[in-house]
Amino acid sequence: MPVLRQVPRSEVTDETVLAYYNRLFGDRDPVAEPGTATGTPGDWWTVFALSPDIFEHAVKGFAVYRNPARTIDPVLRELGQTRAGWVKGSQFVFSQHCKSLRGLGVSEDKIAAIAYWTVADCYNEQERAVLAYADCLSQAGGRVPLEVFDKLKTFWNDEQIFEFTYITCLYDMHAVITRALRMEYDAREDPIVEIAAPEGFSAADFLSAPRPQSE
Repeated sequence: MPVLRQVPRSEVTDETVLAYYNRLFGDRDPVAEPGTATGTPGDWWTVFALSPDIFEHAVKGFAVYRNPARTIDPVLRELGQTRAGWVKGSQFVFSQHCKSLRGLGVSEDKIAAIAYWTVADCYNEQERAVLAYADCLSQAGGRVPLEVFDKLKTFWNDEQIFEFTYITCLYDMHAVITRALRMEYDAREDPIVEIAAPEGFSAADFLSAPRPQSE
């Protein structure tokens, strides 16, 4: 479950929020009867509904990358979004955009290799370049060697590079928010926890070097 309260249908007064509730959940109350057509619980929508103006801003962001005005190849765009989800550890963003890649006709080999693209030989030169740039944005926090831009500029103009930058960073943000608030597939415990030592173990033993045996 998300860490924040979800907004039931009975409390929705904003027209934009209600329109999306209707589109995604029909007549159901998505809090009482969760579930979307893609198999997600749908609680991203019910948590974002806490702030209708932010909800509207977010859904407009979804429309931005699907706008016919965009000039980048949608496959390259989705590679960036999917890799951002993987890098940030968001199972929700990663999983949803794997589906988007599949819908664009991308092979299963390429979808599976997003996690280890650096050693995969299934990508072409352009795909490798955008995956490298996505890592610079999401993994290196925007630290980008100029050589990466040199490679991108062999097939993209400045407008296209800016489009990809904005969209990838937008989904980096969504991955972070979804994980932080434990929404959708990111509603899970952190796997990094202490593993208990065997019974009888002393912490002093862990810090002490073994003494040499005397002859």
